[in-house]
Amino acid sequence: MKKDRRGLFLDFLLLFLGFSLLTRLTLLVMAWPELDKGLPVLLKIFGAGLLYDLAAFSYPGAALALYLLLVPERVYSHAWHRTAVYALFLASAFLLAFNLAAEYYFFFEFGVRYNFIAVDYLVYTNEVVGNIRESYNLPVVLPLVAAAAAASLWAFGRRLSLRFAEPLSFRRRLRWGLPALAAPGLFFLFLDGRLAQISPNEYANEVAMDGLYAFGSAFLNNELPYEKFYASEDPAAVFRTLRRDLAQPGVKFDDAGLDIARRVKARRPLRKLNVVVIVNESLSAEYLEAFGAVKGKGTLPTMDALAGESLFFRRLYATGTRTVRGLEAVTLSIPPLPGTSIVKRPDNADFFSWGSVMRSLGYENRFIYGGYGYFDNMNAFFSGNGFDIVDRAAFAKNEITFANIWGVCDGDLFTKTLGQADVDSAAGKPFFYMVMTTSNHRPFTYPEGQIDIPPSAMSRTGALKYSDHALGAFLEAARKRPWFKDTVFVITADHCANSAGKTEVPVQNYHIPLLVYSPGNVKPADVDVLASQADIAPTVLGLLGAGYDSRFFGRDLLDGKPEGRAFLSTFQKVALLKDGALAVLGPKRYLKTYAWDERTNALTDKPGDKALADEAVAFYQGANYVYKNRLDRIR
Repeated sequence: MKKDRRGLFLDFLLLFLGFSLLTRLTLLVMAWPELDKGLPVLLKIFGAGLLYDLAAFSYPGAALALYLLLVPERVYSHAWHRTAVYALFLASAFLLAFNLAAEYYFFFEFGVRYNFIAVDYLVYTNEVVGNIRESYNLPVVLPLVAAAAAASLWAFGRRLSLRFAEPLSFRRRLRWGLPALAAPGLFFLFLDGRLAQISPNEYANEVAMDGLYAFGSAFLNNELPYEKFYASEDPAAVFRTLRRDLAQPGVKFDDAGLDIARRVKARRPLRKLNVVVIVNESLSAEYLEAFGAVKGKGTLPTMDALAGESLFFRRLYATGTRTVRGLEAVTLSIPPLPGTSIVKRPDNADFFSWGSVMRSLGYENRFIYGGYGYFDNMNAFFSGNGFDIVDRAAFAKNEITFANIWGVCDGDLFTKTLGQADVDSAAGKPFFYMVMTTSNHRPFTYPEGQIDIPPSAMSRTGALKYSDHALGAFLEAARKRPWFKDTVFVITADHCANSAGKTEVPVQNYHIPLLVYSPGNVKPADVDVLASQADIAPTVLGLLGAGYDSRFFGRDLLDGKPEGRAFLSTFQKVALLKDGALAVLGPKRYLKTYAWDERTNALTDKPGDKALADEAVAFYQGANYVYKNRLDRIR
């Protein structure tokens, strides 16, 4: 046993590896029902896991090594320094134990290690800390974390005391310290996330990863340059494919080759009906009886009844797993670019958008949200793209009957929407609202006495049922307004409730409802074409009879074209879903094609599907080209 400062470095390494192993074992138990069993998979999980654990430690380890290299012996051996080392070890153990608890809850919620969501959580600390306090039992968790830290200090106590027994010359420190200082650079240059892809089962890959390494990777790769990392084709061929896919009756493209600018001809006379788009938080299709699901049986009576009274789109898919992805797709009608949503990126104003089209038609546009719209940069995005903002800051005290950390309850949100519609209608202007709900979000709390499930249960079922109840009350009140007969209600979701799955792109976790409800204006019917959130804007504009110059990547789903497609994303990976097929693009020019069984959502390898691969590349390379060259901006 080394009795000098080299042993101290080793103790911190063992502490880190011990908690990393305990975290991996915890997540392994959680994921066990979904894993492919067998010794080879386990060996790969722990082998790859050790490598990523070492990579994650190398960064703080280099800082520790530099300190131990430079600190003079007289300081290192002093009594106060020993006390400081014990305190640092205890603090490190506390943070690692806290990270174990955090990874447990993150995996429980999302089914993955830390990713860009965790990066966002560091930015919006008020909402996230509030959500943690309201959702989790911190009076139990924090003492357990402290106890684990104290136990670690006790277990290493004797070892630590021996690390000050012998001096170490600077020359010997240098021979030991230089490799530790070089380690993070080597890991940065030669290691990426691909070695954690040890199985077709994504749960196994997530368990094999190190959470802190994954967090650092997400932080550094918040936006991935498409042209550098993703499969590409000749730009002229890309736009030829795009124009073919976007061609519709009455559409005339501009002469410019590397663009999708086109004139959309109205299919009917323009009717300036009011449009209220309700984007429900985390509303998976699986909860609706209209989809034949049992999971949410009896939970959404309003939605289930509306399905038979609306234009009901049965095969609509979200573009991502975050609210900002859904809002991006619905507002901009664009595929999800690799990295973070455009909503959160700088310079995100003046896009050609649903809002800009409606504004040009004389509409009063508003983004109505029950929370504070600075969260996820929503206020900046919507105000920069043709919307006035009505968020929690606009609610008077007497307009709030219940609120949690995410915002006012859906009932209060809809009451505010009704009042705003009354004002805009009285002013004689048609209105276009984008209404974002919050109640179906952890901690799943809502007002007392509204439904038969008490809010103290803090259950998703209760939150769903309350949100549906609030929607029903909103529509019932709206029917009594004079503007109701001239209003189209578009009801959809931002994303699904779950995002984890065995496959690299779990298709079933993107399936969301879309209902267009307007008695007397929109004839109820079922639409079975495969569709994306990006198709909502051009479809509703088609229903209104609007002709406009378009730069949308979505299309009117009612144009009679039977073949559809949907865009999906997992942050670094993006995908194109077609009838019976899926193409996935990823960093390092990764491109893989699958056969998709829509009934079971099973994916099986289907190599060599060049037409599908070319179409997927066309949409994402084309979208990136249009975005980077600012072709989708208002001029």
